[in-house]
Amino acid sequence: MSDAVSIAWPVDDDTAMIFAELTELGLGSAPAARIWRDLMSVDLSFFRSETSERLRSEGRSEGRAEGRAEGRAEDILRILSKRGIAVPEQVRERIASCADLDVLGEWFDRSLTVEAVEDLFVVDEG
Repeated sequence: MSDAVSIAWPVDDDTAMIFAELTELGLGSAPAARIWRDLMSVDLSFFRSETSERLRSEGRSEGRAEGRAEGRAEDILRILSKRGIAVPEQVRERIASCADLDVLGEWFDRSLTVEAVEDLFVVDEG
């Protein structure tokens, strides 16, 4: 986003980022806000600055982590389904919305042996 602002006004990246954020906040829900967001979401992959590369890398890493979490949640729900364990919608949402891979890993392991879906969330004391 700051790269797009830097093209329009010759300022450093930090200042451009501040301008972009303040502009978006100032537009609020005005019709121009959608146009601004569209402009700021233009593919800027041709920029090769360290900041641009770092932001793209961080975005890819976050996307991969989200994908792994979604996949693990789907695996848990599939295992419970195949084992004939009923999963209420509230529990399904709790599992699907969890982004913590460690927690999902624990739930995955438990999904292989639990007798009731509530047991998925019981914390081992020992």
